[in-house]
Amino acid sequence: MARLREVRVHRVRVPLVGHFTTAVRSATELETVLVEAIDSDGFSGWGEAPISKVTRLSTEQTVASIEGPLAALVLHQDGGLHGTNAHSGTGLGGALPGELSESLARLEQSTEPPAARMAMDCALHDLAAQQHGVDLATYLASIIASGEAQSGFGIKALAKVPQVKIETDITLSVAPPAELATKAAAHVAAGFRCLKVKLDARMDVLASMQAVRAAAGDQTVLRIDANQAFNASEAIRVIRALEDAGLNIELAEQPVPAGDWAGLAQVSAAVETPVLADESLWNLQDLEQLLRYQAAPMVNIKLAKTGGLRHGLRLLERATAEGIDVVIGCMLESHVGIGAAVALAAQLPASDGRSASDGRSAAQDLDGGLWLTASPVRGGIEYQGMNIQRSTAPGLGISGLALG
Repeated sequence: MARLREVRVHRVRVPLVGHFTTAVRSATELETVLVEAIDSDGFSGWGEAPISKVTRLSTEQTVASIEGPLAALVLHQDGGLHGTNAHSGTGLGGALPGELSESLARLEQSTEPPAARMAMDCALHDLAAQQHGVDLATYLASIIASGEAQSGFGIKALAKVPQVKIETDITLSVAPPAELATKAAAHVAAGFRCLKVKLDARMDVLASMQAVRAAAGDQTVLRIDANQAFNASEAIRVIRALEDAGLNIELAEQPVPAGDWAGLAQVSAAVETPVLADESLWNLQDLEQLLRYQAAPMVNIKLAKTGGLRHGLRLLERATAEGIDVVIGCMLESHVGIGAAVALAAQLPASDGRSASDGRSAAQDLDGGLWLTASPVRGGIEYQGMNIQRSTAPGLGISGLALG
């Protein structure tokens, strides 16, 4: 049996194509950490830990977590690292666990930060898929079919065969109305059918969305994302104003601060526009709170919040079993993390009966890679306008680093 020979940590920075501005931050480059898990047969599994205020991690904290406690978990070590420092990371010696599920269970139960766990979890899933000779989406589908995701909630709502192409929305970051209109028109001309507009508490939301709707046309699906910018009463006022103006907004994402379940429920009950929980929802415990409060009919599942694919699958199964609509999203991250998220999104039904003509979209929220000037890796997913083509090569289909 192949042995886990080495784990490498790669610190990566990639310039963005423009300013990415939300209610909580503004960025001009991607800062992220990539994990490469190498086995004795020469296969490399890849994972990513995006760095941001949302993931609550610095690069140094992430590297320390991955090289320390998480490496010890997957390598069955009692602590401490072995090997020599290399330019690309730290060499670690150890055996690949006989039961992958045991290592993934230990990662899922770890108290280490979710984004760091995401990197290791996804690297192990990628490696396992390669060892089985199948792409990652197909490997995840086999886990679901065999019941190994172990959610206990049933999977009837999930796809039987993974999708090959995943549609994504594209984000318009916070900007004046005229700039938003220009960007909206450009994205529609490029073929995008679903636009997500970032909001903050200082902007004239109504004027901004009127400008976007006029530029994008009636057939384009529009979403808004406040990133926790409002309290409940402010959110209700803003969303009702958009409804009264007939702007046909598909969903309102995270209008109130994370943890304010009562406020989120208050907004959902007071407006017609479906509310999508994002920063509020990290794990199954959060989903139970959402269900208890009837806080939102939709959730955005991101691997940097769930700690990787194992818990992401369980959360997806539980949400769909409860009739909650799911969007698979990403942080500002690279093709590595988004590739894993695409494999998860490929488990969803192809359309769910949604179409732009009725103001609804089956688009996922996976445009993070479109903000990068270049991918940090060779191979993997490929953006084709509004569609993401997942690799059909084994695992994530990544052959190595492309930068530096």
